[in-house]
Amino acid sequence: MKEECFVARQDLAAPRAEVFAFFADPANLEALTPPWLRFEILTPAPLPRGEGALFDYRIRLHGLPGRCRTLIERCAPGVFFVDRQIQGPYALWHHTHGFEDGPQGGTRVLDRVRYRVGWGPAGRLATALWVRRQVAEIFAFRHDRLRDRFGAPSGG
Repeated sequence: MKEECFVARQDLAAPRAEVFAFFADPANLEALTPPWLRFEILTPAPLPRGEGALFDYRIRLHGLPGRCRTLIERCAPGVFFVDRQIQGPYALWHHTHGFEDGPQGGTRVLDRVRYRVGWGPAGRLATALWVRRQVAEIFAFRHDRLRDRFGAPSGG
């Protein structure tokens, strides 16, 4: 099945060190995940951080529960980190989070997600019918939560 790619960009009013620190703590993922996914971290605290960190969580997709495991594959603190789902609903989920100095002393957050559902023809149909839209909805929710937390640069 063909790999999909989702790209998002958001400018926030807070400095890059503050925004990166928020993203670097996996406990904050719950605040950025829509409630309809019923996201729950299963890894006991304190949660691992940085390159090589693994954490487990549970989500519900269309009412079906699923366990997931994510690996922080690469990390350059303050600049980027890459997480990869190694167990979960996607045949591929590879998410690069980038952080740059943004307008007016703020931060530009850049996301690039490569994903593939799997399941052959059924996966192609699911992607066409709802997966692309669902990924966009997840990031729209995240965009709103980040704007609420860090603000948008004036004029942005």
